Amino acid sequence: QVLLVQSGGGLVQPGGSLRLSCAASGSIFSIKTMGWYRQAPGKERELVAGIASGGITNYADSVKARFTISRDNAKNTVYLQMNKLKPDDTAVYYCNADVCTFSGSCRDYWGQGTQVTVSS
Repeated sequence: QVLLVQSGGGLVQPGGSLRLSCAASGSIFSIKTMGWYRQAPGKERELVAGIASGGITNYADSVKARFTISRDNAKNTVYLQMNKLKPDDTAVYYCNADVCTFSGSCRDYWGQGTQVTVSS
């Protein structure tokens, strides 16, 4: 059993910053890619940023140079630092992790989601 628990998020004014965290726990043998997705009302869930176990990152064009993804492998935790936030960034944000357990199974797990609202 693997659990991803998110923290952070909330209401922020345009131009402001927020930091999201997501900690994985349970019977974890290894974690490959970790990432953040978001889903705005009426839109499909989209990838915001991803980070491989070795640290290679990728970002959606809309967040490049404003968001930074990082991870602490010792803590099985992924972070998303969001700067210069815009109203278009308003969405529910979900963390995702590709986890292999000690039982030998590997699959994606999702966090519970957290609301980020950018508004004046």
